[in-house]
Amino acid sequence: MPQVLVYSDDPAFRDAIRLAVGRRPSPDVERVEFVEAPTGEALLAAVDEGGIDVVVIDGEARPTGGFGLAKQLKDELKDCPPVLLLVARRDDTWLASWSLADAVLPLPVDAPATLEAVVTLLKHRADALPVRRAAAL
Repeated sequence: MPQVLVYSDDPAFRDAIRLAVGRRPSPDVERVEFVEAPTGEALLAAVDEGGIDVVVIDGEARPTGGFGLAKQLKDELKDCPPVLLLVARRDDTWLASWSLADAVLPLPVDAPATLEAVVTLLKHRADALPVRRAAAL
């Protein structure tokens, strides 16, 4: 069962991602299990534990920012799961690029776009394909 890790200090953001993706996001993707991380420490611990297939990060999370955590994951993990980063400001697209996120979407959460991005990242991970960096906003 694929695991999608959702990081945000905001429970409403985590709920929005779970609702957007759903338990069975696509007929050709297995049932998804969600792992929630309300803190940066929880996110790092969950990824270190293994089994995470996609990480969804709130770029506006506090006190540990999502941009820095995405960059840390990409820099430190040889087999880092694909990262979807959601950002609030168009001016942050350069920062999203710096973070090495595999896909970037604007906030607020757009359910169809989020679903499509997560399904694409899950399929790439399952097929062990390299993820092509998505253009920011």
